[in-house]
Amino acid sequence: MAKKEPTFHCKVVTPERVVLDTTAEFVALPAWDGEMGVLRDRAPLMVKLGIGVLRVTTTEGKQQMAIDGGFAEMVDNQLSVLTEGAHFADDLDREEVKAALTAAQAMEAHSPAGVAQRTDAIARAKAQLKVVG
Repeated sequence: MAKKEPTFHCKVVTPERVVLDTTAEFVALPAWDGEMGVLRDRAPLMVKLGIGVLRVTTTEGKQQMAIDGGFAEMVDNQLSVLTEGAHFADDLDREEVKAALTAAQAMEAHSPAGVAQRTDAIARAKAQLKVVG
């Protein structure tokens, strides 16, 4: 009997483009309520994503990207991640991200929507800073 590969298909898509299309051994997702790991043969899953860092382990190594929420679905060893934005370290400028974090922290919030906007902007900048190192 042939040995089963411990991998699955992983695709990350934004409204503009396919950001990642690879074979993965492990993926860590920033789920809405905490980080979640995904391996081959996982039971079907649909999860809302938060703003954070998505980590992918492939046979070639590890990659990470900052994502802006969205949804993830795992069915039949195919993980699909749909997000508003995804950025690898090469896509980001550290000084611009630092400036975005400073601006987000200085935002005034006079309503619940303003508080949510400020919180998301801070989380986005912190995730991007984590990715750029």
